Amino acid sequence: MNAPTISHISCADCPIRHRAVCARCESDELEALDAIKYYRSYEAGQPIIWSGDVMNFVGSVVSGIATLTQTMEDGRTQMVGLLLPSDFVGRPGRDGAAYNVVATTDMVMCCFRKKPFEELMAQTPHIAHRLLEMTLDELDAAREWMLVLGRKTAREKIASLLTIIARRDASLTPRGAVNSMTFDLPLTREAMADYLGLTLETVSRQMSALKRDGVISLEGKRRVSVPDMGRLFEEAGDDSDGGFMS
Repeated sequence: MNAPTISHISCADCPIRHRAVCARCESDELEALDAIKYYRSYEAGQPIIWSGDVMNFVGSVVSGIATLTQTMEDGRTQMVGLLLPSDFVGRPGRDGAAYNVVATTDMVMCCFRKKPFEELMAQTPHIAHRLLEMTLDELDAAREWMLVLGRKTAREKIASLLTIIARRDASLTPRGAVNSMTFDLPLTREAMADYLGLTLETVSRQMSALKRDGVISLEGKRRVSVPDMGRLFEEAGDDSDGGFMS
């Protein structure tokens, strides 16, 4: 399958506009960003950047999913994060990439030339403040994920990953209060196992158990329907919905 392509799109019409780094920008600031942006398309499995490589761009995921991985000296690789639509790639002020970034699905990125973006960020508080917000959200998510990996059961880990993906899907397409959802699971069973620190057999077994118990239904291997989001949150061991259903 060929990666989707975008030649240009107005920032006002961007599907991630309300969550991306430009979310707080005024019209003149959007025009300045528009002057330094371009789009890149990637096919599933294609690397976006390797750890240690010099990055001459930063940007936001418009569509699709990417994985963040880190390779140790002995060659072992660990998935350490996911990049979903509206997530930011790259760090202003840092020349090299900290992680390998690889497209998991076909994806499109809205990229900004790095040096002009850094200059614009210094002149535009709305961009700097929004990037700080996103960075703090990323830190909160990393701490939450430490809890998932360190203390939760295999079933709770699977349910937690599903809630994360469902919440992000809902945030990108606001619909008010949501009690049920259908979304595409962006990861293979193998990738889920790697990310969650489980075996492939355990992931498959727990997904089947959630389906058997009516927590989810599956169409093929990737299409997930959740009839009751509250129950999925309970299965994840969460005592709140993180604002998702309010």
